[in-house]
Amino acid sequence: MTQQMTLSARAWGALILLAMIWGASFLSIRIALNEIGPLTSVAHRTFWAMLVLWLVVAVMRLPIPRDPVVWMAFLIMGLLNNVIPFGLMAWGQLHIETGLTSILNAATAVFGVITAAIFFADERLSLRKAIGVTLGFIGVATVIGLENLRNFDLQSLAQLAVLGGTISYALASVWGRKTLSGLSPQVAAAGMLTGSTLVTLPLALLVEGPIKFDLAPVTLIAIGYYAVIATAGAYLLYYYVLARAGSGNLMLVTLLITPFAILLGALVLDEALSPNVYGGFALLALGLAVLDGRLLRRRRKSPQPVAD
Repeated sequence: MTQQMTLSARAWGALILLAMIWGASFLSIRIALNEIGPLTSVAHRTFWAMLVLWLVVAVMRLPIPRDPVVWMAFLIMGLLNNVIPFGLMAWGQLHIETGLTSILNAATAVFGVITAAIFFADERLSLRKAIGVTLGFIGVATVIGLENLRNFDLQSLAQLAVLGGTISYALASVWGRKTLSGLSPQVAAAGMLTGSTLVTLPLALLVEGPIKFDLAPVTLIAIGYYAVIATAGAYLLYYYVLARAGSGNLMLVTLLITPFAILLGALVLDEALSPNVYGGFALLALGLAVLDGRLLRRRRKSPQPVAD
């Protein structure tokens, strides 16, 4: 039987840090969208992150791929993991509630586990994994408020756009593992963002006009955060987890993003936490524990009491 990909303690730590970084990006993106268009927002995100990562590659003197096949893989990865989901979700956020957007984004974990099971023998969809992902998704929905699900409408173009972005994310993790797993995280992330920028920058200029830099300080700070930290830095963690835990496990990060975003709002903005939040966190924690499986294995291995 093929040995299955699992999350080690280090991979869990990287996944949690990634969720914290991306959890804060929702606020920064929404702030930027008050002054710039969604395509310009994506162009800023990919361009500045690309420059930062190529600088890292140069400082570390890492070899740069010269095979055209690899660069084509970068372009496709950029489309699947940046251009399509960033654009669809940025546009969708302008037209639907934040709570529903977060729930739909968490569905990436479900699509990720399913697509990984289809393409990789070492990421099969076990009963434990299916139960864990389901519990986690219900937990996220409970945290945000199950009433948001009543607003879901398959005829809503904005909601379908966000859902399309989540499917694109899931396919990107599969593509990245299949084509870029032999590269260092720094080169893989820089190449992917180069492919993204080749599409996003001309598209933003064509549709939304020249990119302006006379922006409000809060907008510049928001762009700096989601470009440098939530993209350049985050994708180093992304490829680290992808190489060590597989594409399906990597997509579990979307179950963790929303709780961190809500906790950040409570700590920074002094937002009150409703009782359903704590219940949702408990369900999410249970789902992640089931996915991890270590507690269940320890329970099986623990010595049984000897009868007198």
